[in-house]
Amino acid sequence: MGKPPVWYWIVAALLLLWGLAGCLAVYAHIAYGPAMDPKATDWDRAYYAALPGWFVWDFVLAVGGGLLGAVALLLRSRWATLLALLSVAGVVIQFGYVFGMTGLLAHKGAAATVPFPAFILAVALFEWWFARLASRRGWAR
Repeated sequence: MGKPPVWYWIVAALLLLWGLAGCLAVYAHIAYGPAMDPKATDWDRAYYAALPGWFVWDFVLAVGGGLLGAVALLLRSRWATLLALLSVAGVVIQFGYVFGMTGLLAHKGAAATVPFPAFILAVALFEWWFARLASRRGWAR
């Protein structure tokens, strides 16, 4: 098994930090919802209240898959690939629902709502690609 380069550890550590930030986002979503934003409107509160019960579990899957995938990368485990893929699936389901099944885009517009979710998806896809790279190069066992 090959020894990973220094940049591997840096990338894996950054992905771990990203996953921990995601945990804070899940906590804020569950504990505070729209009450966390002092600028939340009646529409925001109604939108949040209308989210289906499975939405939180999917959010946890998306964040948890990424966080555990980063831990697996740091442990050089092949599980990182599957965990990162679960994260990608969770992100796609989460934002697919948000953009396809709610009025968020119509109400707030794409410029205000799409960039950060697109970045989240890009990071999830990057982690999946990186985990597959680590496996192919023998950095994960």
